[in-house]
Amino acid sequence: TLGDARFAGRAAATFAAGGVVSFALSVLVGVVMKVDPTAGEISNRAVVGMGDIVLALAAGSAGALAFTTGISAALVGVMVAVALLPPLVASGLLMGSGEFAMAWRALLLFATNVICVNLAGVFTFLFQGVRPRLWWDQDRAARMVRQAVVVWVCLLVVLVGLIWWSWRG
Repeated sequence: TLGDARFAGRAAATFAAGGVVSFALSVLVGVVMKVDPTAGEISNRAVVGMGDIVLALAAGSAGALAFTTGISAALVGVMVAVALLPPLVASGLLMGSGEFAMAWRALLLFATNVICVNLAGVFTFLFQGVRPRLWWDQDRAARMVRQAVVVWVCLLVVLVGLIWWSWRG
């Protein structure tokens, strides 16, 4: 919503690096150690449904509201990590253990949380009036917001299709 493409790029790169490292390490642990796919903390992360979309949208809005109201950035980071890391790590553990169907569903939950947290964050910032301070940055920011909304909504539509497809399989 601020139109800072460089900041958005750095954030995306940091997120991708953290995600790749977390996933790779959890796959390695899944290969080396025996992982019980029926354990509650694992199996609960391998179930994804439409209710998870609503929950992730609410979490994204809450995180954006917390961020703009002055709550510690560390607290917001912990909230996002709680939404994102458990399904990603569960997916890696399951993948490393050869439980590919469950790993796929855990990865869908991770994708659900990423897409919905970002989409809800963009809308929450918009409704709160978060905009660049300088008038000459506002056109670029508006254009970037439109692009972000289109990307996140399209990804959400694809995700809903994948969730529906995973229920059938």
